Amino acid sequence: MRTAWLDVSAGVAGDMLLGALLDAGAPLDGVRAAVDAVLPYTVRLTCEQVTRAGLRATRVRVLATATDQPRRTWRTIRALLEHAPPALPEQARGNALAVFARLAEAEAHVHGVDPEKVHFHEVGAWDSVADVVGVCAALHLLDAGRVVASPLAVGAGTVRAAHGEIPVPVPAVARLATGWQVFAGGRGELATPTGAALVTALAEECSDLPPMRLEATGVGAGTRDIPGRPNVVRVLLGTPAPDFGDTAGPGGDVVLEANVDDLDPRLWPGVLSALLAGGASDAWLVPVLMKKGRPAHTLCVLAPYGRADALRDTVFRQTSTLGVREHRVRKTALERGWCGVDVLGSRLPVKVGHRDGRIVQATPEFEDVARLAADLGLPPRVVLAETAAAAADRGLTPGAPVPAGLGRREPYGEPAAD
Repeated sequence: MRTAWLDVSAGVAGDMLLGALLDAGAPLDGVRAAVDAVLPYTVRLTCEQVTRAGLRATRVRVLATATDQPRRTWRTIRALLEHAPPALPEQARGNALAVFARLAEAEAHVHGVDPEKVHFHEVGAWDSVADVVGVCAALHLLDAGRVVASPLAVGAGTVRAAHGEIPVPVPAVARLATGWQVFAGGRGELATPTGAALVTALAEECSDLPPMRLEATGVGAGTRDIPGRPNVVRVLLGTPAPDFGDTAGPGGDVVLEANVDDLDPRLWPGVLSALLAGGASDAWLVPVLMKKGRPAHTLCVLAPYGRADALRDTVFRQTSTLGVREHRVRKTALERGWCGVDVLGSRLPVKVGHRDGRIVQATPEFEDVARLAADLGLPPRVVLAETAAAAADRGLTPGAPVPAGLGRREPYGEPAAD
């Protein structure tokens, strides 16, 4: 299943998005069949190549073939979609219903009417119906099961509407874009209610281009050709790829996180130990304050990609959380090895991290320091200071050349070398 990334940084309208999807390879005949299933003998889609600020793009025109076009309500449109023949695929039908429901709610909120009775231009007009159904059908035909979109340019200034001059973004767009990342992007109305409804109803997140193996691109044109700013929507289509590592398969690292406010704090050491024993690279707690002022902890687990599933199960099994979020991360690790140093009659292993042939850091394991301190009846700070001095005598200091013979961790308790 493919990912479609919508670049709406220059604004969006329904016909612009449909043009971009057709330009990316959606078959025009298949889209026409889906639209005809909802609006039989009513409209005809045509495409033409145009330029916008010097960029080639596909412009879609929705032409009326029937002279008597009724003003349809949301209730009417829902019935048309629900009873459309199989030429409208089920996925496209469901998406179109979701888009129109969102659009009807926004228009009803703005005008203070019942959503069932909304019959404003953006919901009831035949060209808006064709745009929404066409976009949903094109995504289905392109096998785009996941949609992601960029932040949305909405415009600035004012625009003349049926009720007079209104500010931009127009109220319906402002309602639809609530919770979305928006910016002005230029003067005039850059995002229409239909375009905003399509983006916010179909896209699962607002983000930059996600990792993908790019397979196709498409550019859809708006009606106006604005000098110096291409009035286009772009679509980048591809198969998901991992954030890092080998592009032929999963790689890199994952951070698993869960907020927990109801676990007996005495259990946390065991939870962290279980995660580390299960293959986590690291596991830690961050104190947080949750809703209603409740103190809690965020459990964080750094895991190799291949261990993420098993460690996620461990989090669910060992804690009371109801959900785990995760994101890919890039980890840059120093090369490392172990070197033994003589400290107070015993041999302690020191971990040496190095890069490009030079030592970056050299530190003992604190557990070894604590055990030696307990054996000798000394404060751990004294043993730490002695270990640092011994490491410096051995040449294990930042910036020094990496010594020959770095190896595996030596066991604690070996006697000092003669």
